[in-house]
Amino acid sequence: MPNIDQVAMAQVPISTKEFGDNPIPFIEAARREHDWLAASDIGYLVTSYRAIEDIMRLDGHLKMPGEEIVDIMGAHGTGWGRFAVDQMLVSSGDRHSRLRGSISSAFGPGSVKRLRTVMRETISAILDEWGPKRAFDFAEFASNFPVRVMFALLGVPTDQLAEIKKSLEIHGESFNLEVEKMAIIEEGYQKLWRFVDGVIEERGPNGTRGDLLDTMIAANAEGRLSADELRQLLILIFAAGYDTTKNLLILLMRSLLANPEVYARCADDFDYVRKVVKEQMRYLTPSNTMRIVTEEFDYRGVGIPAGTMLIFPLSVSGRDPEVFDRPDEFDPERPEKSPSQGFGRGMHMCLGQFLAIANVEEGLHQIAKRIAAPRLVGEVNWKLFPGVWGITTLPIAFEDMPAAYA
Repeated sequence: MPNIDQVAMAQVPISTKEFGDNPIPFIEAARREHDWLAASDIGYLVTSYRAIEDIMRLDGHLKMPGEEIVDIMGAHGTGWGRFAVDQMLVSSGDRHSRLRGSISSAFGPGSVKRLRTVMRETISAILDEWGPKRAFDFAEFASNFPVRVMFALLGVPTDQLAEIKKSLEIHGESFNLEVEKMAIIEEGYQKLWRFVDGVIEERGPNGTRGDLLDTMIAANAEGRLSADELRQLLILIFAAGYDTTKNLLILLMRSLLANPEVYARCADDFDYVRKVVKEQMRYLTPSNTMRIVTEEFDYRGVGIPAGTMLIFPLSVSGRDPEVFDRPDEFDPERPEKSPSQGFGRGMHMCLGQFLAIANVEEGLHQIAKRIAAPRLVGEVNWKLFPGVWGITTLPIAFEDMPAAYA
Protein backbone atom coordinates (compact mmCIF):
# COMPACT_ATOMS: atom_id res chain seq x y z
CA MET A 1 0.00 0.00 0.00
CA PRO A 2 1.53 3.34 -1.03
CA ASN A 3 1.88 6.24 1.37
CA ILE A 4 0.16 9.48 0.47
CA ASP A 5 3.41 11.04 -0.79
CA GLN A 6 3.82 8.17 -3.29
CA VAL A 7 0.41 8.62 -4.93
CA ALA A 8 0.09 10.42 -8.28
CA MET A 9 -2.18 13.45 -7.92
CA ALA A 10 -2.62 17.02 -9.13
CA GLN A 11 -0.87 19.98 -7.49
CA VAL A 12 -3.37 22.78 -6.85
CA PRO A 13 -2.42 26.43 -6.15
CA ILE A 14 -4.65 26.76 -3.07
CA SER A 15 -2.92 29.87 -1.70
CA THR A 16 -3.22 31.95 -4.88
CA LYS A 17 -5.71 34.63 -5.88
CA GLU A 18 -6.68 32.58 -8.94
CA PHE A 19 -7.77 29.68 -6.75
CA GLY A 20 -9.64 31.94 -4.33
CA ASP A 21 -11.46 33.65 -7.20
CA ASN A 22 -12.83 30.31 -8.48
CA PRO A 23 -11.69 27.05 -6.85
CA ILE A 24 -14.18 24.81 -8.66
CA PRO A 25 -12.24 24.28 -11.94
CA PHE A 26 -9.05 23.47 -10.02
CA ILE A 27 -10.80 20.86 -7.89
CA GLU A 28 -12.63 19.37 -10.87
CA ALA A 29 -9.31 19.00 -12.71
CA ALA A 30 -7.72 17.47 -9.62
CA ARG A 31 -10.48 14.83 -9.39
CA ARG A 32 -9.64 13.72 -12.93
CA GLU A 33 -6.13 12.82 -11.77
CA HIS A 34 -7.11 11.29 -8.43
CA ASP A 35 -10.63 10.64 -7.21
CA TRP A 36 -10.21 12.07 -3.72
CA LEU A 37 -6.78 13.64 -3.24
CA ALA A 38 -4.81 16.64 -4.45
CA ALA A 39 -1.54 18.19 -3.26
CA SER A 40 -0.78 21.81 -2.37
CA ASP A 41 1.99 23.87 -0.80
CA ILE A 42 0.15 23.66 2.57
CA GLY A 43 -0.93 20.03 2.67
CA TYR A 44 -3.14 17.47 0.93
CA LEU A 45 -6.67 18.43 -0.14
CA VAL A 46 -9.42 15.86 0.32
CA THR A 47 -11.55 16.62 -2.73
CA SER A 48 -14.33 14.02 -2.40
CA TYR A 49 -17.50 14.60 -0.38
CA ARG A 50 -17.59 10.99 0.80
CA ALA A 51 -13.90 10.97 1.72
CA ILE A 52 -14.37 14.17 3.73
CA GLU A 53 -17.38 12.60 5.46
CA ASP A 54 -15.37 9.49 6.41
CA ILE A 55 -12.04 11.03 7.39
CA MET A 56 -13.31 14.00 9.40
CA ARG A 57 -15.07 11.59 11.77
CA LEU A 58 -11.77 9.94 12.71
CA ASP A 59 -11.28 12.16 15.75
CA GLY A 60 -8.93 9.64 17.36
CA HIS A 61 -6.50 9.97 14.43
CA LEU A 62 -6.68 13.73 13.88
CA LYS A 63 -6.20 17.05 15.63
CA MET A 64 -6.82 20.65 14.72
CA PRO A 65 -3.56 22.39 13.78
CA GLY A 66 -2.36 24.89 16.37
CA GLU A 67 1.40 24.89 16.80
CA GLU A 68 1.70 24.07 13.10
CA ILE A 69 -0.19 27.25 12.13
CA VAL A 70 1.89 29.31 14.55
CA ASP A 71 5.06 27.88 12.97
CA ILE A 72 3.88 28.83 9.48
CA MET A 73 2.96 32.35 10.61
CA GLY A 74 6.09 32.86 12.73
CA ALA A 75 3.80 33.85 15.59
CA HIS A 76 5.50 32.34 18.62
CA GLY A 77 5.40 34.69 21.61
CA THR A 78 2.42 36.69 20.29
CA GLY A 79 -1.06 36.93 21.77
CA TRP A 80 -2.55 35.63 18.52
CA GLY A 81 -0.11 32.73 18.61
CA ARG A 82 -1.27 31.77 22.10
CA PHE A 83 -4.87 32.00 20.92
CA ALA A 84 -4.12 29.77 17.91
CA VAL A 85 -2.74 27.09 20.24
CA ASP A 86 -5.11 27.41 23.22
CA GLN A 87 -8.51 28.21 21.69
CA MET A 88 -11.43 25.79 22.04
CA LEU A 89 -11.31 24.77 18.38
CA VAL A 90 -7.81 23.36 18.81
CA SER A 91 -8.38 21.64 22.14
CA SER A 92 -9.49 18.03 22.56
CA GLY A 93 -10.55 15.53 25.22
CA ASP A 94 -11.73 16.75 28.61
CA ARG A 95 -10.59 20.34 28.03
CA HIS A 96 -12.55 20.59 24.80
CA SER A 97 -15.65 19.16 26.49
CA ARG A 98 -15.30 21.60 29.40
CA LEU A 99 -14.87 24.68 27.17
CA ARG A 100 -17.63 23.70 24.77
CA GLY A 101 -19.95 22.79 27.62
CA SER A 102 -19.51 26.21 29.21
CA ILE A 103 -21.32 27.93 26.30
CA SER A 104 -23.19 25.20 24.40
CA SER A 105 -26.63 25.86 25.93
CA ALA A 106 -26.67 29.38 24.43
CA PHE A 107 -26.35 27.98 20.91
CA GLY A 108 -28.96 25.22 21.02
CA PRO A 109 -32.12 25.34 18.86
CA GLY A 110 -34.30 26.59 21.75
CA SER A 111 -32.01 29.48 22.64
CA VAL A 112 -31.61 30.44 19.00
CA LYS A 113 -35.39 30.39 18.45
CA ARG A 114 -35.78 33.01 21.18
CA LEU A 115 -33.30 35.24 19.34
CA ARG A 116 -35.21 35.30 16.05
CA THR A 117 -37.17 38.37 17.08
CA VAL A 118 -33.88 40.17 17.80
CA MET A 119 -32.61 39.10 14.38
CA ARG A 120 -35.67 40.50 12.61
CA GLU A 121 -35.54 43.76 14.54
CA THR A 122 -31.80 44.12 13.90
CA ILE A 123 -31.92 43.55 10.14
CA SER A 124 -35.00 45.80 9.82
CA ALA A 125 -33.18 48.65 11.55
CA ILE A 126 -30.18 48.21 9.25
CA LEU A 127 -32.44 48.18 6.20
CA ASP A 128 -34.12 51.38 7.37
CA GLU A 129 -30.67 53.00 7.26
CA TRP A 130 -29.33 51.41 4.07
CA GLY A 131 -32.44 50.87 1.93
CA PRO A 132 -32.83 54.49 0.77
CA LYS A 133 -29.32 54.40 -0.73
CA ARG A 134 -30.65 52.30 -3.70
CA ALA A 135 -27.07 51.09 -4.27
CA PHE A 136 -24.29 49.87 -1.97
CA ASP A 137 -21.65 47.23 -1.44
CA PHE A 138 -23.62 44.30 -0.08
CA ALA A 139 -20.49 42.97 1.62
CA GLU A 140 -20.25 46.16 3.67
CA PHE A 141 -23.98 46.10 4.38
CA ALA A 142 -23.88 42.48 5.58
CA SER A 143 -20.99 43.16 7.94
CA ASN A 144 -23.40 45.10 10.18
CA PHE A 145 -25.90 42.32 10.80
CA PRO A 146 -24.73 39.08 12.46
CA VAL A 147 -22.28 40.82 14.78
CA ARG A 148 -25.09 43.01 16.19
CA VAL A 149 -27.05 39.86 16.95
CA MET A 150 -23.99 38.44 18.72
CA PHE A 151 -23.67 41.62 20.78
CA ALA A 152 -27.32 41.16 21.77
CA LEU A 153 -26.75 37.51 22.71
CA LEU A 154 -23.97 38.60 25.06
CA GLY A 155 -25.78 41.67 26.34
CA VAL A 156 -22.97 43.99 25.17
CA PRO A 157 -23.65 47.60 24.08
CA THR A 158 -22.74 48.42 20.49
CA ASP A 159 -20.95 51.73 21.09
CA GLN A 160 -17.59 50.20 20.07
CA LEU A 161 -19.00 48.14 17.21
CA ALA A 162 -17.47 50.13 14.32
CA GLU A 163 -13.93 49.81 15.67
CA ILE A 164 -14.34 46.21 16.75
CA LYS A 165 -15.61 45.21 13.28
CA LYS A 166 -12.24 46.17 11.80
CA SER A 167 -10.39 43.93 14.26
CA LEU A 168 -12.87 41.09 13.70
CA GLU A 169 -12.32 41.35 9.95
CA ILE A 170 -8.57 41.05 10.45
CA HIS A 171 -9.04 38.16 12.88
CA GLY A 172 -11.30 36.34 10.44
CA GLU A 173 -8.57 36.44 7.81
CA SER A 174 -5.80 35.49 10.21
CA PHE A 175 -6.05 31.79 9.40
CA ASN A 176 -5.63 32.38 5.66
CA LEU A 177 -1.88 31.95 6.31
CA GLU A 178 -0.77 35.33 4.93
CA VAL A 179 2.54 35.56 6.80
CA GLU A 180 3.22 39.12 5.67
CA LYS A 181 0.16 40.33 7.61
CA MET A 182 1.29 38.95 10.98
CA ALA A 183 1.97 42.38 12.53
CA ILE A 184 -1.53 43.60 11.56
CA ILE A 185 -3.07 40.35 12.83
CA GLU A 186 -1.37 40.73 16.21
CA GLU A 187 -2.45 44.38 16.51
CA GLY A 188 -6.04 43.39 15.72
CA TYR A 189 -5.94 40.55 18.23
CA GLN A 190 -4.67 42.83 20.99
CA LYS A 191 -7.56 45.24 20.31
CA LEU A 192 -10.02 42.36 20.63
CA TRP A 193 -8.37 41.22 23.86
CA ARG A 194 -8.66 44.72 25.35
CA PHE A 195 -12.27 44.92 24.20
CA VAL A 196 -13.40 41.65 25.80
CA ASP A 197 -11.37 42.43 28.93
CA GLY A 198 -13.27 45.71 29.21
CA VAL A 199 -16.60 43.97 28.62
CA ILE A 200 -15.88 41.54 31.47
CA GLU A 201 -14.73 44.33 33.78
CA GLU A 202 -17.78 46.45 33.04
CA ARG A 203 -20.21 43.59 33.66
CA GLY A 204 -18.55 42.58 36.93
CA PRO A 205 -18.82 39.31 38.87
CA ASN A 206 -22.45 39.70 39.96
CA GLY A 207 -24.31 40.26 36.70
CA THR A 208 -28.10 40.07 36.88
CA ARG A 209 -28.95 39.75 33.18
CA GLY A 210 -28.77 35.95 33.17
CA ASP A 211 -27.36 36.01 29.63
CA LEU A 212 -24.42 34.14 28.11
CA LEU A 213 -21.86 36.65 29.39
CA ASP A 214 -23.12 36.27 32.97
CA THR A 215 -22.94 32.49 32.59
CA MET A 216 -19.35 32.63 31.35
CA ILE A 217 -18.23 35.03 34.08
CA ALA A 218 -19.84 32.74 36.68
CA ALA A 219 -17.98 29.76 35.19
CA ASN A 220 -14.74 31.71 35.66
CA ALA A 221 -15.62 32.58 39.27
CA GLU A 222 -16.37 28.90 39.97
CA GLY A 223 -13.06 27.76 38.48
CA ARG A 224 -14.56 26.08 35.42
CA LEU A 225 -12.97 28.63 33.07
CA SER A 226 -9.63 30.34 33.61
CA ALA A 227 -9.33 34.09 33.05
CA ASP A 228 -7.52 33.52 29.74
CA GLU A 229 -10.03 30.88 28.62
CA LEU A 230 -12.91 33.26 29.33
CA ARG A 231 -11.38 35.98 27.18
CA GLN A 232 -10.35 33.63 24.38
CA LEU A 233 -13.87 32.15 24.27
CA LEU A 234 -15.38 35.62 23.99
CA ILE A 235 -13.02 36.51 21.14
CA LEU A 236 -13.95 33.24 19.41
CA ILE A 237 -17.67 33.90 19.85
CA PHE A 238 -17.47 37.46 18.52
CA ALA A 239 -15.28 36.37 15.59
CA ALA A 240 -17.52 33.44 14.66
CA GLY A 241 -20.63 35.58 14.98
CA TYR A 242 -19.12 38.15 12.66
CA ASP A 243 -17.12 36.47 9.96
CA THR A 244 -18.62 33.12 9.02
CA THR A 245 -22.27 34.20 9.07
CA LYS A 246 -21.54 37.45 7.25
CA ASN A 247 -19.69 35.61 4.51
CA LEU A 248 -22.48 33.06 4.15
CA LEU A 249 -25.04 35.84 3.66
CA ILE A 250 -22.85 37.51 1.04
CA LEU A 251 -22.30 34.25 -0.85
CA LEU A 252 -26.05 33.69 -0.78
CA MET A 253 -26.78 37.11 -2.27
CA ARG A 254 -24.24 36.40 -5.01
CA SER A 255 -26.10 33.18 -5.84
CA LEU A 256 -29.46 34.94 -5.83
CA LEU A 257 -28.30 37.72 -8.14
CA ALA A 258 -27.94 34.97 -10.73
CA ASN A 259 -31.35 33.50 -9.80
CA PRO A 260 -33.74 36.47 -9.53
CA GLU A 261 -36.89 34.32 -9.56
CA VAL A 262 -35.65 32.49 -6.45
CA TYR A 263 -34.82 35.79 -4.74
CA ALA A 264 -38.25 37.29 -5.45
CA ARG A 265 -40.04 34.32 -3.88
CA CYS A 266 -38.01 34.76 -0.67
CA ALA A 267 -39.94 37.95 0.13
CA ASP A 268 -43.23 36.07 0.57
CA ASP A 269 -42.47 32.47 1.51
CA PHE A 270 -40.42 31.82 4.66
CA ASP A 271 -40.59 28.06 4.23
CA TYR A 272 -39.01 28.55 0.82
CA VAL A 273 -36.33 30.76 2.42
CA ARG A 274 -35.32 27.78 4.55
CA LYS A 275 -34.87 25.68 1.39
CA VAL A 276 -32.84 28.46 -0.25
CA VAL A 277 -30.45 28.73 2.71
CA LYS A 278 -30.08 24.94 2.81
CA GLU A 279 -29.23 24.92 -0.89
CA GLN A 280 -26.64 27.68 -0.39
CA MET A 281 -25.02 25.53 2.29
CA ARG A 282 -24.59 22.89 -0.38
CA TYR A 283 -23.66 25.23 -3.21
CA LEU A 284 -20.93 27.38 -1.57
CA THR A 285 -20.10 28.04 2.08
CA PRO A 286 -17.38 30.11 3.78
CA SER A 287 -15.54 27.64 5.97
CA ASN A 288 -12.66 25.33 5.20
CA THR A 289 -10.71 23.41 7.81
CA MET A 290 -7.49 21.50 8.33
CA ARG A 291 -6.40 18.55 10.44
CA ILE A 292 -3.03 17.08 11.43
CA VAL A 293 -2.85 13.29 11.43
CA THR A 294 -1.79 12.14 14.91
CA GLU A 295 -2.02 8.39 14.36
CA GLU A 296 -1.34 6.70 11.01
CA PHE A 297 -4.32 5.22 9.19
CA ASP A 298 -5.15 4.05 5.70
CA TYR A 299 -8.06 5.09 3.54
CA ARG A 300 -9.02 3.61 0.18
CA GLY A 301 -5.64 1.92 -0.13
CA VAL A 302 -3.56 5.01 0.74
CA GLY A 303 -1.41 5.14 3.88
CA ILE A 304 -1.63 8.48 5.69
CA PRO A 305 1.20 8.81 8.22
CA ALA A 306 1.26 10.84 11.41
CA GLY A 307 2.22 14.46 10.82
CA THR A 308 0.36 14.76 7.49
CA MET A 309 -1.60 17.99 7.01
CA LEU A 310 -5.03 17.34 5.50
CA ILE A 311 -7.15 20.19 4.12
CA PHE A 312 -10.92 19.79 3.85
CA PRO A 313 -12.42 22.28 1.35
CA LEU A 314 -15.86 22.22 2.95
CA SER A 315 -16.91 25.36 1.12
CA VAL A 316 -17.08 23.52 -2.22
CA SER A 317 -17.59 19.88 -1.20
CA GLY A 318 -21.28 20.15 -2.09
CA ARG A 319 -20.30 20.49 -5.75
CA ASP A 320 -19.10 16.87 -5.95
CA PRO A 321 -20.86 15.26 -8.95
CA GLU A 322 -20.45 11.81 -7.38
CA VAL A 323 -23.00 12.83 -4.75
CA PHE A 324 -25.10 15.65 -6.22
CA ASP A 325 -26.92 15.70 -9.54
CA ARG A 326 -26.42 18.94 -11.49
CA PRO A 327 -24.03 20.20 -8.79
CA ASP A 328 -23.42 23.58 -10.42
CA GLU A 329 -27.13 24.48 -10.57
CA PHE A 330 -28.66 26.43 -7.69
CA ASP A 331 -31.92 24.55 -7.04
CA PRO A 332 -33.68 24.94 -3.68
CA GLU A 333 -36.10 22.16 -4.64
CA ARG A 334 -33.41 19.55 -5.32
CA PRO A 335 -34.27 16.09 -3.95
CA GLU A 336 -30.85 15.03 -2.61
CA LYS A 337 -30.78 14.41 1.12
CA SER A 338 -27.00 14.44 1.68
CA PRO A 339 -26.35 17.19 4.22
CA SER A 340 -24.01 20.13 3.80
CA GLN A 341 -20.55 19.69 5.26
CA GLY A 342 -20.18 23.43 5.73
CA PHE A 343 -20.27 23.19 9.53
CA GLY A 344 -17.73 20.39 9.70
CA ARG A 345 -17.90 16.91 11.19
CA GLY A 346 -16.67 15.15 14.31
CA MET A 347 -16.06 16.70 17.73
CA HIS A 348 -15.29 20.12 16.27
CA MET A 349 -18.56 20.45 14.37
CA CYS A 350 -19.57 24.12 14.49
CA LEU A 351 -21.25 25.00 17.78
CA GLY A 352 -22.96 28.06 16.28
CA GLN A 353 -24.56 26.36 13.28
CA PHE A 354 -28.18 26.89 14.43
CA LEU A 355 -27.48 30.56 15.14
CA ALA A 356 -25.81 31.07 11.76
CA ILE A 357 -28.65 29.44 9.82
CA ALA A 358 -31.31 31.39 11.73
CA ASN A 359 -29.46 34.66 11.13
CA VAL A 360 -29.26 34.05 7.40
CA GLU A 361 -32.87 32.86 7.14
CA GLU A 362 -34.27 35.87 8.98
CA GLY A 363 -31.88 38.23 7.21
CA LEU A 364 -32.71 37.00 3.71
CA HIS A 365 -36.46 37.13 4.30
CA GLN A 366 -36.35 40.78 5.41
CA ILE A 367 -33.81 41.79 2.76
CA ALA A 368 -35.98 40.30 -0.01
CA LYS A 369 -38.96 42.27 1.33
CA ARG A 370 -37.08 45.55 1.31
CA ILE A 371 -34.59 45.38 -1.57
CA ALA A 372 -36.39 44.80 -4.86
CA ALA A 373 -34.76 43.38 -8.01
CA PRO A 374 -31.10 43.68 -6.94
CA ARG A 375 -28.49 43.55 -9.68
CA LEU A 376 -24.70 43.42 -9.77
CA VAL A 377 -23.15 46.76 -10.77
CA GLY A 378 -19.43 46.27 -10.26
CA GLU A 379 -16.57 43.88 -9.69
CA VAL A 380 -16.84 40.95 -7.29
CA ASN A 381 -13.66 40.41 -5.25
CA TRP A 382 -12.86 37.23 -3.35
CA LYS A 383 -10.82 36.29 -0.27
CA LEU A 384 -7.96 33.83 -0.44
CA PHE A 385 -9.23 30.27 -0.01
CA PRO A 386 -7.59 28.79 3.10
CA GLY A 387 -9.46 29.52 6.32
CA VAL A 388 -12.71 31.51 6.09
CA TRP A 389 -13.40 32.10 2.40
CA GLY A 390 -15.86 34.47 0.78
CA ILE A 391 -16.49 37.72 -1.06
CA THR A 392 -14.97 41.05 -0.04
CA THR A 393 -16.92 43.33 -2.42
CA LEU A 394 -20.37 42.77 -3.97
CA PRO A 395 -21.69 46.10 -5.35
CA ILE A 396 -25.42 46.05 -6.06
CA ALA A 397 -28.14 48.45 -7.12
CA PHE A 398 -31.87 47.86 -6.71
CA GLU A 399 -35.30 49.27 -7.36
CA ASP A 400 -37.30 51.36 -4.93
CA MET A 401 -38.39 49.48 -1.86
CA PRO A 402 -41.95 48.16 -2.13
CA ALA A 403 -44.42 50.84 -1.05
CA ALA A 404 -45.54 48.82 1.98
CA TYR A 405 -42.03 49.02 3.41
CA ALA A 406 -40.84 52.43 2.15
